Amino acid sequence: MRSETCAKEYGKSSIDTIWCSMKKNIILIGFMGVGKGSTARDFAKTYGIYNIDTDDLIESRTNREIKRIFKKHGEAYFRALEQETADWIEANVKGTLISCGGGFYKVNNIKKLGTVVLLDAPFDWILGRLKNAKNAKTKLAKRPLFSKIKEAKKLYEQRVGEYKKVADEVIDVQSLTQKEILEKIANIAGIND
Repeated sequence: MRSETCAKEYGKSSIDTIWCSMKKNIILIGFMGVGKGSTARDFAKTYGIYNIDTDDLIESRTNREIKRIFKKHGEAYFRALEQETADWIEANVKGTLISCGGGFYKVNNIKKLGTVVLLDAPFDWILGRLKNAKNAKTKLAKRPLFSKIKEAKKLYEQRVGEYKKVADEVIDVQSLTQKEILEKIANIAGIND
């Protein structure tokens, strides 16, 4: 595994202190619930790459949860916050794995942020993933749209083609293990060369 090579390259002796590096950011996009956040956390742990989440950045900056921002200010205000976040990432963030909210792909400078990787899966697979998770109640509560399955599926169908147009790379996650997904991202990032 390349992780051991990264450790040797950087003079680290313990698996807990592995640090690899990426020349460009990797931008994970995809529908809510497809696994962008958990994949980013696992990738960071495996390869020692920093990861950030755009929704977490927005919540931190505004000191509000995303669902409260939507409720109080509406979608247009939230999308403006996403654009501000994208502008900050473009100016300040390098060599990082960035997991994005489901609509973040619409920011006008996404291609300038890094290599855009779509984590892709059918809607029913995503719904099953959420419903069968150990913390299903929490995962579904964090995504209130999934309480209205028809609306969620309609949004998915609207976005799936748009995601593919924006993506530099597409990973079909439904038939892969988490380890295989991480390896594909590492290959895209140039870590497994």
